[in-house]
Order: sequence, then structure tokens, then C-alpha cells
Amino acid sequence: MVNSNQDLESYFLNLVRLGACPGASHQDDDDREGCPTELNTFNSSGGFMVVSNDKLSVQYTTVNLHGHDVGVVQANLPAPVKRLVYYFEMTVKNAGAKGQVSIGFTTDAFKKKRQPGWEANSYGYHGDDGLLYRGHGRGDPFGPTYTTGDTVGCGINYASQEIFFTKNGSEVGKTPKDVKDPLYPTVAVHSQNEEVTVNFGKEPFIFDLKRFEALERMKQQSVIEEVSLPENISYSIVRSYLVHYGYEDTLRAFDTVHNTSDMRTDASNENGITKHDDIYQLRQRRALREIIRSGNIDAAFEKLETWHPKITEDTCTIGYFLLHCQKFIELTKVSHLLTTLALKA
Repeated sequence: MVNSNQDLESYFLNLVRLGACPGASHQDDDDREGCPTELNTFNSSGGFMVVSNDKLSVQYTTVNLHGHDVGVVQANLPAPVKRLVYYFEMTVKNAGAKGQVSIGFTTDAFKKKRQPGWEANSYGYHGDDGLLYRGHGRGDPFGPTYTTGDTVGCGINYASQEIFFTKNGSEVGKTPKDVKDPLYPTVAVHSQNEEVTVNFGKEPFIFDLKRFEALERMKQQSVIEEVSLPENISYSIVRSYLVHYGYEDTLRAFDTVHNTSDMRTDASNENGITKHDDIYQLRQRRALREIIRSGNIDAAFEKLETWHPKITEDTCTIGYFLLHCQKFIELTKVSHLLTTLALKA
């Protein structure tokens, strides 16, 4: 149950934001926000590994002598956030000598030459022991190990604020996402001849991401349907929207329908403003718009001082500044017109 109007508004706005980008193909969001497409060869522990020319494969090329001799590489961009789910996969082409490959997320401040999950603000699912590491050197029992031929995936469920992992198309488990900084898809190799290939979505995923997203949306829908929304709150939300955007005619029709119904609500809102006051203010707003569009900015200032004197008391507001800018534009138009007439004369 949502406890307040403000919580209710925030809840629905959040759902709209998360649900704005359907399916596994988020081309519009990728164009606006940027999406990982390859591995970042400029910010990696390159001394222990070689990245392929297409920047999608990593191979450990030396001998592992120390615990910090990790070949780790991040994606070129952090995971996008303006979507329901972000996901990528890694295929183990060669588990090498020890199978110490891993997949996860790290921040920009992550120390290279360390496995994902060993440092604070990072997550890593490791192939040799199947443990999940979440910002410290000790792993927690999590899932099965993985080796040559296996495809593991890692994703962020923004609806539930969880990071989840998959193996060969099946979900392994999830962990809370408690890091607020941008998270970079990250893979690591840690023993001789280990080699992995990354898929950022250019090729079809082994995991059925579309089905996963559909199930998450169904969960959201069920939560929405369970929200108890009294009729008077519904009326208040719609009416506030109409007042805010100045839809005077629609507001009149809406009030007429409401007044003829059986619902009984107070004539004033929580701020003590009556419906009549709202209509009157909308008329004033419409009059101001017409005056400004006509180019008579001085008249607009006079009306503001008469109708809303408190607004004109503070001359540093953005509205006051924009009106002065518009006045300058109008004066420029007049000056240009006079110059043109003088030249023609």
C-alpha cells in the first residue's frame, strides 16, 4: 500500500522510467545514453593479457605468479540505466590452467590487476569456485562452477535493484545492487591460456532476455493492480495535472463531470485553493501568454505586479530574467523594422 500522494507519484514515475524501453533492443536509448560495445583496451591490466582486434576477446598470455597478476578489462562504457534491464554475456573459449575466469561489474575507480568482486564497489561471479564476490576478498556460495564451452551472463535489474548472473541460458542467482556509481561490465582471466569472448548484444544472447523482461513487467503490473487508489485521490491527481499545464477548457469539463457524479470531495485542495481560484488563475495565465505573444512585455510586467506582486518582488528569478530577455528580443525586432523602413525611404 502506498502511504501518501507524494510516494504514489514517485512510485508511478519510477515505473514509467523503467518501462520506457521495451525488449532487448534498446536502440533509441543506446543512441541517447550510450551502451557498451567493446572492451576498453586503454584502461586495463594489459601486461597479463591480449585483447583481440575486434576488442571482444581476451586471452591470458603469461604465467600466473601472484594473486594480483589478473588480466582484467572493462567495457568501453558503463551499463546504461534508462531501461528495465541491462545484460551482457561471456563465453569461455579456454579455461586455461586453472579456470580462474570471472564476470561482473566494477566502477571507474576499480583497481586493475584484481578480480571483479575483490575490491569495494564491485561484483564478480568466479568460474573456478562458483563463488560470488561482493567487494571483499571472501566469496559467498552462489552457483555452479563454469569452464570451457560455458556461457555466463551478468545483468542489472533496475526494477528490483539487483544484479543477477546466468549460466548457459539459466539464471544462477542474484544479489542486491548497493553501488550507486556507474557500473562497467567487466571480465577477467587469471591463469595461462585462459580465453573468453564477450557479447554486448550484437549477437543473440543464450539467455532469454526478452522473456526475463516480460516477467519483470508482469511483476510490475501486478504491483500496480494491488495499489489501492481512492477515487478522490484519482480525481485530485488528474485535476492537478490539468491545472499545472493550463488546460482550462478540459478542466472545466472535468469539474462539470465530477460535480454531477456521486463523489463528494472538498471544494478546496490541501493548500486551501478552491476550484474557482484555479479557474481564475488559469484565465490570468492565458491572458499573460497572449500579452507576451503579442510582444507587449511591459504590459506583462504590469499584469504580474497587479495579479502576483510577490513574483515581481524577487527580480533574480528565472521567469523575471526570461521576460527581460524577451523584451530585448522585441526591442531588437522593432529596431530592425525601423532600420529597414529607413533604408527603403
